[in-house]
Amino acid sequence: MNSFCFSNEAEKKYALACLEFAKRLGLIEDSSLEAVEIRCKAENEKRKAAIEKGEAVYGLVEFSLSVYLDYELTRIKLDFASEKEEIKKNYIYTPLSRKEKKAFYKNNQDLFTRYSGDKFRYKEVAMIIEKKIREEQFENEINNILCQLS
Repeated sequence: MNSFCFSNEAEKKYALACLEFAKRLGLIEDSSLEAVEIRCKAENEKRKAAIEKGEAVYGLVEFSLSVYLDYELTRIKLDFASEKEEIKKNYIYTPLSRKEKKAFYKNNQDLFTRYSGDKFRYKEVAMIIEKKIREEQFENEINNILCQLS
């Protein structure tokens, strides 16, 4: 039934952990792959209806299951990193200190270097630093769930 084309079992477990975290955050009601398939079909129908009405559709006209799953997992991670209000109802973000953000900036200079070799100043990338730290926190939460599933 599910043709998500996982390359291995670890990839499948990671996706399931992300979906479970999204459920805990209140972003989705059902974390099963069957529910992903239903959401994919609904999104495809929505896009098809928009095209028939002559409305603009951004991105793909139709998702395959694997591409939709990737889209959904990416959206979950980005929503978490951007601290959406919807998530704050179910998750308490740890405050980020200036010291922690400065340390991240210092330890990841390669992320903040322009093509010509000069670096972005801390003030120019402060918001990006916060999102990158939140992405690391997201991955830590996923790893915790993976440990629970094992």
